[in-house]
Amino acid sequence: MMLKKLTSTFLFAAGFLAVQAQSPAWSLEKCITYAQQNNLTLKLAEYDIRNAELDLEQDRFSRMPTLSANGRAGYQFGRTIDPTTNTFNNQRIGFNSYSLDASVSLYNGGAIHNSIQQSQVNARAARLDAKASSNDIALSVASTYLSILLAEEQLANAKKNLELTQEQLSQTDKLIDAGSLPENDRLDFLSQIAVNEQAIIEAENQVAIGYLNLKQLLQLPPEEQLQIVRPEFIEAPEAVSPDVLNLDKVYLAALQTQPQVRSAELRVESAQFGEKIARSGFLPSLAVFANLNSNYSSAFSRPITETLLVPQTVFIDGNPVVIEFESTVPVDFEQISYPDQLDQNFGQVVGVNLSIPIYSRNTNRINVERARVGALRAETASEQINQQLKTDVQRAIADTRASYNNYQAAQRAVEASAVAFENAEQRFDLGAINTLEYTTARNTLDRARTDAIRAKYQFIFNLKTVDFYLGKELKLNSN
Repeated sequence: MMLKKLTSTFLFAAGFLAVQAQSPAWSLEKCITYAQQNNLTLKLAEYDIRNAELDLEQDRFSRMPTLSANGRAGYQFGRTIDPTTNTFNNQRIGFNSYSLDASVSLYNGGAIHNSIQQSQVNARAARLDAKASSNDIALSVASTYLSILLAEEQLANAKKNLELTQEQLSQTDKLIDAGSLPENDRLDFLSQIAVNEQAIIEAENQVAIGYLNLKQLLQLPPEEQLQIVRPEFIEAPEAVSPDVLNLDKVYLAALQTQPQVRSAELRVESAQFGEKIARSGFLPSLAVFANLNSNYSSAFSRPITETLLVPQTVFIDGNPVVIEFESTVPVDFEQISYPDQLDQNFGQVVGVNLSIPIYSRNTNRINVERARVGALRAETASEQINQQLKTDVQRAIADTRASYNNYQAAQRAVEASAVAFENAEQRFDLGAINTLEYTTARNTLDRARTDAIRAKYQFIFNLKTVDFYLGKELKLNSN
């Protein structure tokens, strides 16, 4: 049953690798570029940049005048005021009014100027935040890329071990047929073949998992064909000793190259502008305004008059005399037309508005204190980022030195195990040791080689991490 499961897993992994082999090869640089262009985290960062740019654009336009048009229409019932005569009226009145309002701020305590400065700083910080996210994606892609190379090299090593074990089994069978070895000696090699096959399956699974992780970083669907470029020969740089790495040198370089450091500094600057904006609430504001307006009322009418001769008695030298005078009297009323009313009721207003804050229920004071807390928080966050960066640099250097020593020790272990195995192989051919001792020496060599492969890629990745803090481009160099 166990053999059946292993066979199924082996066939699945082999099929996966066969599909991968048909896909175009992706270099490390191509993977990083593609991830930076398509990763969802970076897309969100691009939206943050656009929002910051829109905030800046809005603050700049706040210096411009405001202009608005208004219109009203309806009916009045009961005792209301005629909007055209400002007199009380009890009849139903239809009304219509228009107005055009404009205003511009002359002074508001520097709030607009400081808001523009703050938005400019925020836009720059948003771009740096996006760059920091891009760097994190690049480092993750490089780590995953190297993990695939490690898994593929371990897979090649496992296949080579299987071939060697099969060759040794064939040689053992010949010795058994010649009567030089007992029949049971072949059982140890059959067991070793099973172990080698299991190692191949595990390595193939690691390759498949590595590709799935890389596809997730690239935002590719799982069924997408993907094959990375594998250098013909990749080796850790022997000439590079991590003992020469200087913490202060790497840290100072990281302060200049890592965008999150400058972004945090800009956030402090933005918070300081926020304090100035909050303090502007204590200062007076001055604005100029203008208004154009007109209205119409169904009750607005004018009288229709006639000239009549009205007799009046006057006394001249004490004698009554009747004299006719001309008099204009209203005989009816006519509705004033809509255009005439708009023309006759047209009015203009222009003025200056001065606002002096006296008491705002402590709102301005609280806003200033809140802005100050925000500035202190930004300063602390900036300091925290610098401390975290220094910690990361220290860890990267320490990991590089440890992985270098581990790699050197692993190489020495491979050399010693290879000599021991060569000796065991010669003694086994002479019949001086049994198959158990032979396979033990062989397994020791296999483990040493596997550990050396893992140590090599760990050392390479740690070196790339230090290069990342030094501001170098992430590239995979092969010798």
